[in-house]
Amino acid sequence: MMNGMDGMDDSRPTNFAVELHSGSVEVSADLVHRSDAWAALAIAHGAGAGYRHPFLTGFSRGLADEGVATLRFNFPYLEAGRRMPGPAAHAVATWAAAEAAAAQHGLPVWAAGKSYGGRMASMAAAEGRIAPAGLIYLGYPLHPPGDPAKARTAHLPDVAPPQLFVEGSNDPFIQPIEQLEAAVAACRDAEILWIDGGGHSFEVKGRKRPADEIGAELAPLVAAWMRRRS
Repeated sequence: MMNGMDGMDDSRPTNFAVELHSGSVEVSADLVHRSDAWAALAIAHGAGAGYRHPFLTGFSRGLADEGVATLRFNFPYLEAGRRMPGPAAHAVATWAAAEAAAAQHGLPVWAAGKSYGGRMASMAAAEGRIAPAGLIYLGYPLHPPGDPAKARTAHLPDVAPPQLFVEGSNDPFIQPIEQLEAAVAACRDAEILWIDGGGHSFEVKGRKRPADEIGAELAPLVAAWMRRRS
């Protein structure tokens, strides 16, 4: 899958197997590869949107411009047509399979996810199921909106690779902001990249933009962090 002239994009649908306790399942994915890529980033979707959501396709396209190959993929529950996420163990197993699929291209593998997909990546890393070069959370769901007592942070200090929390300052999933800052400070190696005025999907009030454009605008910021941490 590394064909083409230097700098040319090679985008194609693919799939890979995920081993669950109930047996092996196939999940759909899209590979966007540059022949001169310097890194590969596996990207998971949020709880309610699949791997071809415009935000993720725009993000992937923007990363291609930065020389980063991407593998966007579905979780099994969505692949089966269900709306609600399945057991966390299924998502962790999917992340392990996605990392292995991305590693086939001989590049350093990183992990990223929108909301739920990022949280599942952090759980997989905390359990030692994946060991990416770094993890990027696009709107980490620190807690359900309006319920900061239900923080999803206990495992984060167990994550060994560097972590980047890309967060909108108006995201209801991380209010109060001080709670997120404390969680990040408790991590081994983590930092926050603030998107001023951004909501959970990085939308900014009074500035209407398509989701793919929003995703594409985040790509250079993420790629810069990846380069710095490589």
